[in-house]
Amino acid sequence: MANLGGTYQADANNVSGDYTPVPAGDYIVQIESSDIEDGSKPGSRYVQLEMVILDGPEAGRKLIDRLNLWNNNQQAVDIAQRSMNALCVAVGKLAVSDTNELHGIPIIATVKVDPAKPYMKDGVEHPGSPQNSIRTYKPKSAGAAAPSGGGFSGQASSGTAAPASGGGLPWKQKAA
Repeated sequence: MANLGGTYQADANNVSGDYTPVPAGDYIVQIESSDIEDGSKPGSRYVQLEMVILDGPEAGRKLIDRLNLWNNNQQAVDIAQRSMNALCVAVGKLAVSDTNELHGIPIIATVKVDPAKPYMKDGVEHPGSPQNSIRTYKPKSAGAAAPSGGGFSGQASSGTAAPASGGGLPWKQKAA
């Protein structure tokens, strides 16, 4: 039992949101928040983007994208770099040093629905549930910036440091 220190007054009009996936398709979204989080494996970190759908029947629903920019699995990093590149092109900012620079700009997110994946928790298998994932990002308007030669510079601006994974900025382009 936990004493609340008073009476909690519930609001029947403010019940928990809808966590079912939105249907696959293109949605006009904008990023509302972002952060760097630790991954489940040592040395892995990802950028978590929370965005809101701005238009249509799903307006107001939230989508989450996690970009595994720092990971021991190179394929995961490559996928994240392609997503980050598409996102930067979509918002029209080809060089960013902080994810806050991506916030508040309407773009198009191509969303898919991933099937449920069973998982183990406390020795019990759970069925999981379908989830949304972002396939790519596109500019909302035709006047957005286009790529001009391939990728990020890999140079951190002053005051911006790469996570302590030891490999520098993850989007630094590989030598050909």
